[in-house]
Amino acid sequence: MIEIKHRETGEVLLALDVDSLAGQRLAGARLRGASLAGEDLSGVDFSNSDLRLADLTGAVLVGAQLNACCLNGAVADGANLHKANLTDAKLINISLVRADLTCSILRYAELTGGKLTGANFTDSDLSMTGLRANLGDAVLARADMRGADLTDANLRGANLTGANMKGATLTRADLLGAKVGGAIDAHGHKLASFSAKPAPKPQRRWWQIWPTA
Repeated sequence: MIEIKHRETGEVLLALDVDSLAGQRLAGARLRGASLAGEDLSGVDFSNSDLRLADLTGAVLVGAQLNACCLNGAVADGANLHKANLTDAKLINISLVRADLTCSILRYAELTGGKLTGANFTDSDLSMTGLRANLGDAVLARADMRGADLTDANLRGANLTGANMKGATLTRADLLGAKVGGAIDAHGHKLASFSAKPAPKPQRRWWQIWPTA
């Protein structure tokens, strides 16, 4: 018997007569605020489930089905979401610090306000995704980001090498120190290999070093 409890109150949200949660079909489950930190949830079907404010820190969600799942405000720092399906998922204000999302599908997902620093999205499908989030030092190598909304996104130090950002919105996105070699920009042009650097400070002329009255 496995009991899934609320992370704060300890209330039992779901009881299952199983030995492991891995591979279980929990589509449509109501698990708001669930305590699932460190759990093996590989292959679990959480599609259309309510996992708002859940604690998934360090959880293993390899190959999990999270399509149309609501994870607003959840914490999944260090979680393994390799090859997870998060199509059309709601991930507003989620924390995915240093999470593994390699080869995952986040098409049409909404991550606005998310803390995704250091997360690994290598080879993931982020097309048409809302990414108005903190992606500092994130790895987005070869990610499909076509049509993604990166307005005001923090991409400082991010690895965007080989990423496809054709049609993406990058208004006011901060790309300082980002690696963009081989990436496709919003206009469909392939970028050269370089890291964005701060603009040089204007130098004063020799006569400008004297104080003015």
